[in-house]
Amino acid sequence: MKFFNKEETKSLIIIFIILIAISIPNFASSIKRSRDQVRRDDMGAILDALISYRDDFGIFPPSRDGMILGCKKDGAVAQMDSTGKLVVDLVPCQWGKDSLVDLTPGGSKVYLKKMPSDPDLNKGVTYTYFSDGSTFQVFGSFEETRQPEYDQKIVSRNIKCGARICNMGRFFGCTTDKSLEQCQEERFLKKTN
Repeated sequence: MKFFNKEETKSLIIIFIILIAISIPNFASSIKRSRDQVRRDDMGAILDALISYRDDFGIFPPSRDGMILGCKKDGAVAQMDSTGKLVVDLVPCQWGKDSLVDLTPGGSKVYLKKMPSDPDLNKGVTYTYFSDGSTFQVFGSFEETRQPEYDQKIVSRNIKCGARICNMGRFFGCTTDKSLEQCQEERFLKKTN
């Protein structure tokens, strides 16, 4: 069996170095694209769950601190008052931890078994949710700016998605390029005209 001579060995090493140099950036980019696909899928799941919630209750869950205000405090008991209204001490649902469920006594519907979380939650990146009950916006932050849903108008709003600025989102009733307050004002002006 004949081994490679020095020149052949050097050539092989150079070829391997070139292949590695070409592959690493492509591999890193594909990892980012796969995390962005998870974000896209999460946005779809959140949108579907919120619309189902609205279909059941007539409103979208409120928001607090960029989270869905739809979970009950530990130890809190949900009950109906004399007018048939749900009385419960609501707290924001934690991304990646809590479930969004029907809190009415006897209710068993699960809207989100586990609140989605950004794949980079451990780096402080989160989703952000705003709602006034009749409309909502939910935002995330892509790593790759070449994604089709990347939106410079959202970036210009300077909304925080945890440690990053939000750059993509989904909505119902109020487009993501405007704040909920702007949409409310527009609806008010339409009614008065």
